[in-house]
Amino acid sequence: MQIQINTDSNIEGREDLAASVQAVVEGAVQRFSDRITRVEVHLSDENSRKSGHDDKRCMMEARVEGRQPTAVTHRAATLDQAVDGAAEKLKRSLESTLERLHDQR
Repeated sequence: MQIQINTDSNIEGREDLAASVQAVVEGAVQRFSDRITRVEVHLSDENSRKSGHDDKRCMMEARVEGRQPTAVTHRAATLDQAVDGAAEKLKRSLESTLERLHDQR
């Protein structure tokens, strides 16, 4: 499973940020990692340098073999919260989709 992390110009794509995001994503979807080819993570700060409520955004898109991509978005006050929220949403979405497929077999 490949994890690709993209940031907008308002977020520094530091190595520690990338490592942290990768660990969160891997932890959330490890149960399905054999079926996922790639997860794309897009991080953005919607208010740029101004502070604001829930202005950090994380969008995650998982590409599952033989399925349409699954995408989720979460907004929060910090990047860590946005990533954690999006990872939890992605995990729930994949559980729902893939378990439903398994039950149909």
